[in-house]
Amino acid sequence: MTRPMPPDQFRRLARTLRGEIVDGLPAAIDLVAEAAAPTHGFLRYQWYAAALRAYGGAARTLTVSAAEVAMLALPMIAVGPARLRLATVPGSYWPFRGFPLAVDAGAEVLEQALDTLARGVNALRIGPVADDDPAASALIAAARARGWGVAMRTLGQGWLLDMAALQAEGAWPRTSTLRKNRYHEKQLAEHGALDWRFLSNLDWPAAFDALATIEQASWIMARTDGSDAKFTERGHGLFWRTAATDPVLAGMMRAALLSVDGRPAAFSFDLDAGTLKYAVANSYDPAYAKHSPGKLLYYRNLIDASSRGITIVDWGMGDSGYKQVIGATPGPMLRDWLLLRPGLPARLAPLISRVWRGR
Repeated sequence: MTRPMPPDQFRRLARTLRGEIVDGLPAAIDLVAEAAAPTHGFLRYQWYAAALRAYGGAARTLTVSAAEVAMLALPMIAVGPARLRLATVPGSYWPFRGFPLAVDAGAEVLEQALDTLARGVNALRIGPVADDDPAASALIAAARARGWGVAMRTLGQGWLLDMAALQAEGAWPRTSTLRKNRYHEKQLAEHGALDWRFLSNLDWPAAFDALATIEQASWIMARTDGSDAKFTERGHGLFWRTAATDPVLAGMMRAALLSVDGRPAAFSFDLDAGTLKYAVANSYDPAYAKHSPGKLLYYRNLIDASSRGITIVDWGMGDSGYKQVIGATPGPMLRDWLLLRPGLPARLAPLISRVWRGR
């Protein structure tokens, strides 16, 4: 059956709903991701496979289908003692740890998912996810309505850059900003020939080596243990290299790269999902810090993204100072959620929530 499925057709097929939990990661994950909101299109089979390879765990996947058309796919890995039957959604911390849900899925799909989930786990962690996440928020609301306990902890404030709105208000970036950037570029060029490149598609996964080189020279290696670096062997490099073996995911990965006399000096790496860009990571070699290479690069990156139809950039949490300078404003909060099945787990939700928030 082809998509999209009209709502009235789905209602007629509601009686054919089937939910199951299977071992591993089924191919149906890709089908649901393709039918999900564009913001969730990256939640594909290989995204979760990359997480398992990089961070460990054995997956089971909850699926719900209507007339054999996959509508929901929710991968899980077990956490804690087996007897407690606790699970979490695997994935990368950013953009978020969530699951794909077809945009034409009705309440029946969520109800079937919860009934099936209750037979497999006592508690499921979803997150971090934004408050406006269409899949997670729908499942959480349905869980509350069906007697599940819900625990939550707030992680931080998200930031959004609405480039379309800023451009509608007037010239963006400002002429004065572009003039300052050209000045700094001239100063930076005194270090050597500047090469500005945009990376995508077939550049991956090989191009991750250049990004890792910059991270190795950056503040993150000098001030931390380096485990949060995105593309190094010690950091999250295995995840991104594995995810990029899926051509669809590789097509969503974009980066701007600045080299000085052939030496990688700064990068800005993103994941494009429809008209939304998730700003995943940016870094620069401090040898060029005086001339703000990171700032120069991400302005070029944003202008390029706008020319390709990107309207909003999701910057995630943290570092609000430079984000506000660019024009970002507060977006949805990011939170972690625990769904506790009806019965004793649900009755313990208030206690679990207090303990969890205090961690």
